[in-house]
Amino acid sequence: MEIFDKHGDQLIEAMLSMKNAEEFKEFLTDLCTIQEIQSMAQRYAVAGLLKDGMTYDHICEQTGASKATISRVNRCLVWGAGGYQLALSRKENKTQEESK
Repeated sequence: MEIFDKHGDQLIEAMLSMKNAEEFKEFLTDLCTIQEIQSMAQRYAVAGLLKDGMTYDHICEQTGASKATISRVNRCLVWGAGGYQLALSRKENKTQEESK
């Protein structure tokens, strides 16, 4: 099954229909297990630390992620679809705007 078939597209549309962070949290809480949410949050944190140039050992200590997970996230940062890069860039831009 392709990742973004009709059902995947419907999931994306549902995510995009959420109006704020609270609604999105409620949706994720219903959609995912606690472990799935924690795993996604951990991978996003790993991506940010990798982008900041942190070592695998430091990232393991900070996040509890395995080196296999860190390596997978790193591969996505380098050769992936660009989603991590886009999200991290927008987070950085938002942080800069808020600090003005």
